[in-house]
Amino acid sequence: MNQGPIILGIESSCDETAAALYADCGLLAHAVHSQIALHADYGGVVPELASRDHIRKLIPLIDAVMAQARTRQITGIAYTRGPGLVGALLVGGTVAAGLGMSLGVPVLGVHHMEGHLLSPMLEDTAPQFPFVALLVSGGHTLLVEVRGVGRYRLLGQSLDDAVGEAFDKTAKILGLGYPGGPALAALAQAGDSSRYDFPRPMLKKPGLDFSFSGLKTAVMLAVKAGHADDHADIAASFEQAVTATLVAKCRRALKATGCRGLVVAGGVGANKRLRAALAEQARHDGFALHFPRHAFCTDNAAMIAHVGWLRAAEMRPGIAAVDARARWPLTELAPPLTTSASPTTA
Repeated sequence: MNQGPIILGIESSCDETAAALYADCGLLAHAVHSQIALHADYGGVVPELASRDHIRKLIPLIDAVMAQARTRQITGIAYTRGPGLVGALLVGGTVAAGLGMSLGVPVLGVHHMEGHLLSPMLEDTAPQFPFVALLVSGGHTLLVEVRGVGRYRLLGQSLDDAVGEAFDKTAKILGLGYPGGPALAALAQAGDSSRYDFPRPMLKKPGLDFSFSGLKTAVMLAVKAGHADDHADIAASFEQAVTATLVAKCRRALKATGCRGLVVAGGVGANKRLRAALAEQARHDGFALHFPRHAFCTDNAAMIAHVGWLRAAEMRPGIAAVDARARWPLTELAPPLTTSASPTTA
């Protein structure tokens, strides 16, 4: 059966190696290899080790998804061009360019954060344009107005630590293991979130920007003044402060844009307290709320293959110029060229 375009997606921006296949009928297969165990002894991602592990794992993962989908036929390749760790990005780009040349298929470097932003469209109930997106992935905390694919307006961003970084640094202050975010969330389940009244950063100021460095400092002072048995309460109170801040800013963004839909994507989007608070707010305010499934909150290639499918007309044949962008503003993107595979957006 002819499935139309089949796009191979490759993700290697940080510490997950991933591959996926996407076609007109939807996601055909995906696989992810996490490097958590590799970096655990160092308490964080070591870029050189990450790059080397991508080299070892990427081709076997591509073989695995092709076997899972029972196909060796692809019509294009999408890889993460940025933002991310340059060495890790170059591994994915080099593999994509080599495969594109050997198989005679076009290649496209895509934006990692656009992948996250559009990842809820992989679900059965996809968001409708326009909507507001809260992107909380790795070193990014962004509020974006989304009018269509490639039609993005930045509303606010973190002026210092991203929320994921704040989770990881707070976890380190509390003496928790790597990765810090999930460890802190697990500890918080046993704590009293009202024990410490931590600041809700920048809520008293107009605008939609974020700042989490002051909250991190407040946690450090509480740890120094408290006892080890306070750590669960500190974790829960920190998580509550972050949640209250994100919910308030999302409500403010929805009001400012007039949008009635909210997308939350990225690793912190898997946090249970945040999901519950936003779900309650959505019921109260009457806006539509969309998350990707938990497997697609963290870095994955399904979202990269999906963006490649949407932007298939931008793929170029021949030997692709392999480049990587450690920093890449989302607002530099443009709407995709029109193809039969690219849906028309409002």
